[in-house]
Amino acid sequence: MAVFAATHTPLRARAVCEAMDLEITPSNVNNVRLKLKRLVDRGILLEPEQGLFTQPRP
Repeated sequence: MAVFAATHTPLRARAVCEAMDLEITPSNVNNVRLKLKRLVDRGILLEPEQGLFTQPRP
């Protein structure tokens, strides 16, 4: 969540991996994408376009 708090633009899963200093491998990117999708399902994040994730802004 700190990654999204630090930026005001939507991010892709790969950019989140880079921000978290994770190795950029297909499995890491897919795992992060799945976690981001779960956060969207719970209403914590928004997915304004397919593959782009952002925090809801008040």
